[in-house]
Amino acid sequence: MEIAGAIGLVAPAATGILPWLTPLAAAGLALLMVSAAIFHAARGEMQAIISNAVLFALAASVFVGRTFIEPL
Repeated sequence: MEIAGAIGLVAPAATGILPWLTPLAAAGLALLMVSAAIFHAARGEMQAIISNAVLFALAASVFVGRTFIEPL
């Protein structure tokens, strides 16, 4: 799912075909990272939550940038 999400972040914006899919892919990745953080917290894997938080912040910033801010 992460690889498909990464392709969904890059391909539509790079090709200009269906660019509205980029923020949807970013939102999906953000939700995936929240779910992963909950999973890791339940297992007591606190170091993994840090990487989930960083990836969530990156995906959320792409979502906000592509949804609410004029893309370059």
